[in-house]
Amino acid sequence: MKSEKQKTIAKRAAPRAAKKQPNSSGEKILREQLRQLLDGGHAHLAWKEVLAQFPPELQGTKPHGSPHTPWQLLEHMRIALWDILEFSRDAKHVSPQFPEGYWLPADTPPSPDAWGKSAKAFGRHLEDLKKLVSDSKADLFERIPHGDGQTILREALIAADHNAYHLGQLVLLRRMSEG
Repeated sequence: MKSEKQKTIAKRAAPRAAKKQPNSSGEKILREQLRQLLDGGHAHLAWKEVLAQFPPELQGTKPHGSPHTPWQLLEHMRIALWDILEFSRDAKHVSPQFPEGYWLPADTPPSPDAWGKSAKAFGRHLEDLKKLVSDSKADLFERIPHGDGQTILREALIAADHNAYHLGQLVLLRRMSEG
């Protein structure tokens, strides 16, 4: 026979032990809000606007006091997002060496169309991450088996936070370069 204390503990644990409903309305709302957060806007900058409107003549400039050029920031964002995405969906993925694998040494884009190509690749990686977040078969809360505690939810939040941070830097570098 269970004691009153054991019954109380069992009652408290019961909601946690219940099987999660994969298509609950709360989870659908969370997935939609994650997609919106990844796109930017609302309280964050929209990545499409920042990258599309960046003047070509400023892409390789390094304002006084800045450790990076806009080109290096864009490539860093693309590489980091690709790494987060691939880690989240592929157990065989090998991340670049940190930090050198995430930062290009070249200050300037190698060609006139390199910025656009990098921005499009960033957009593709972001769309793929949004698809992963949207997939009801992907458990947002389950630990990624090949990780050390990460979840898809955590990786999506890190990607959104990382992108917002560096998009803000891009806007600042643009303002500093324009005078």
